[in-house]
Amino acid sequence: MSDTITADLVDLDLSADTKEAAARALAERMVTLGRVTDLEGFLADVAAREAQMPTGLDGGIGIPHCRSAHVTEPTLAFGRSGAGIDFGAPDGPADLIFLIAAPAGADDAHLTLLSALARRLMNTEFTDALRAATDAEHAAALIRGEETAPEGGAPEDAASEGGAAEDAASEGGASEDATAKGTGPEGAAFEGADSAPDDSVAAPAAASAGAATGPAALDGDRPFRIVAVTSCPTGIAHTYMAAESLENAGRETGVEIVVETQGSAGFTRLDPAVIAAADGVILAHDVPVREKQRFAGKPTVDTGVKAAINRPADLIGEVRDKAARGETTEAAQAGSTPVERAGTDDEGYGTRLRRWLMSGVSYMVPFVAAGGLLIALGFAIGGYEINEAPSVMDHFVWTQAASWGALLFQIGGVAFGFLVPVLAGYIAYGMADRPGLVPGFVGGAISLTINAGFLGGLAAGLIAGGVVLAIQKVNIPAALRGIMPVVVIPLISSAVVGFLMFVVIGKPIAEAQKGMTDWLGGLTGANAVLLGALLGLMMCFDLGGPVNKVAYTFATAGIAVANPSDSAMKVMAAVMAAGMVPPLAMALATTVRGRLFNRAERENGKAAWVLGASFISEGAIPFAAADPLRVIPASMAGGAVTGALSMAFGATLRAPHGGIFVVPLIGNPLLYLVAIAAGVGVTTALVIVLKGLRRSAGPAGPATGEDTALAPAAGGAGTRKETVAARTV
Repeated sequence: MSDTITADLVDLDLSADTKEAAARALAERMVTLGRVTDLEGFLADVAAREAQMPTGLDGGIGIPHCRSAHVTEPTLAFGRSGAGIDFGAPDGPADLIFLIAAPAGADDAHLTLLSALARRLMNTEFTDALRAATDAEHAAALIRGEETAPEGGAPEDAASEGGAAEDAASEGGASEDATAKGTGPEGAAFEGADSAPDDSVAAPAAASAGAATGPAALDGDRPFRIVAVTSCPTGIAHTYMAAESLENAGRETGVEIVVETQGSAGFTRLDPAVIAAADGVILAHDVPVREKQRFAGKPTVDTGVKAAINRPADLIGEVRDKAARGETTEAAQAGSTPVERAGTDDEGYGTRLRRWLMSGVSYMVPFVAAGGLLIALGFAIGGYEINEAPSVMDHFVWTQAASWGALLFQIGGVAFGFLVPVLAGYIAYGMADRPGLVPGFVGGAISLTINAGFLGGLAAGLIAGGVVLAIQKVNIPAALRGIMPVVVIPLISSAVVGFLMFVVIGKPIAEAQKGMTDWLGGLTGANAVLLGALLGLMMCFDLGGPVNKVAYTFATAGIAVANPSDSAMKVMAAVMAAGMVPPLAMALATTVRGRLFNRAERENGKAAWVLGASFISEGAIPFAAADPLRVIPASMAGGAVTGALSMAFGATLRAPHGGIFVVPLIGNPLLYLVAIAAGVGVTTALVIVLKGLRRSAGPAGPATGEDTALAPAAGGAGTRKETVAARTV
């Protein structure tokens, strides 16, 4: 921490009388040393952070802090006020003021050192030594951990609890002693519990049996065990202070606590075995807890991060009381989006790829549901020709149903326009976090421009995430780190992704589309059943992507004449019927064998009923993106059956869209519905069989549904028996 605070950044006679004046006085010292480039801009960032939550802490401490693009390197300034300054702490003004300035792109090593300071602030000997310091150099040395407090005020304990760089770098300042005793997540375990016991599912019951007796032992001699997560908006100070406060309170009350700090320096996940062995959970956070579903089924106290700093013993008592009453969190409450379920570093590439795809799918699903249902309502109200209605900006009559149908259809179309950019953007987000959003969205929008569709969006998202990860590995000079996330990364990554999408990927896709269109045109006079099966395969291959669009364009081109031929209307009927199969089959599969799908997929299945009936193949995209090797082949098989039967039955259709809403316009409607039902049945059966085989493969094979969310990391409790037990909890 030697370069983070120096004597020039210490003011032992801070004369400010407000928190704004105190921040300005300390920030001016940073400006003088070249650590802050824009005083007013930096102070605005400090004020914005302060507006989120007061930074005053019990014990006379004020710790204003922020991440800012106006900071050139991580910097700490210290001021001591004789009169005290109000920072919003419950116990009154603060006399020890720490201003922490972190660049927007600060490196992890410096941030872990700053988090180590935050932990040390919970040590009263350390703060007493700062109050007694007589000169700036001595105070700076105390903060750096280079000097200890007199009379044993801050000896080796202070260094081990956060002052030493090695310990801080390992886990935000957790001490070696703390880690060994289960107070830090990296390699941590409760005493006498190297891994989750086979009967770990009985933890809540055990807690209930012993919680009412205070810190008395559970299971004979075992103390009460708690796992905790702390996180704050900036992840620099309060996150680690809360962790230290909980750990200290745990030692005082005879409770074993393992804390996972989700701060700016990243976080190391709690071992699944440690979570399984815990009797209760404390979530002290002001931002969403990542991977919250890990704690499902445990007695849980969910509160703000400052509560853990100010009243840790009360939180411990609350979780013990909940355990005694048998109160546990439901899996639904502990759930999180796939992008938050970041997994572990030792996962295979296939598992990581699936997780990245689910990142995009989870954010895309609401657009699919909203857009698809609006389009379906538009057809229901305005009829099958509603897709040809003029813009409601030019023509809208309040009393005409057709105008309202057109309005809904056009709103739904706009919502659908976001599908591919959102998919690509959040795939990149799943890979590279927020820096991946800009190139991901840009790549997804380009995918629409070049008619690459759904598959193009997948490629764009993966490319964008990979480009950002590559850029982040480059060693950047300290002077540029502040502008990396807001200027350099978006600029370079968007340019690279745009070049690859326009120049490299676009041309092959366009040529493939033209080739398939010409080929289909040559098959018009061939065997009708074979043509129907082929069109069905294409409609279900990429669910709205380029192959699907080629088949659909081929069909609509045939009926876009004054007097379409009978064969052209048969082709249109086969195409629409096949396109309805995947979402309807996924909806049916989630209904008859829901345990093969996770909760989000079962919810998506409800919307897929309407989307499939409305001929919106995109309703199956969430299922295909999550499990393409099973869903897409099964969908293609069902689509081929439906397409072939539709052609064989001689069903005809003049409308280019509409699903069940245009059944009265279909020739041989009853046989047409039979063809759809047959394809849906085939796809449903195949999906159930394939997913059932996958499920029976156990942990050696990929898991689905709740198994994916709750499967332990490699090296943890990894047997099938333990996976089921974890879900039971």
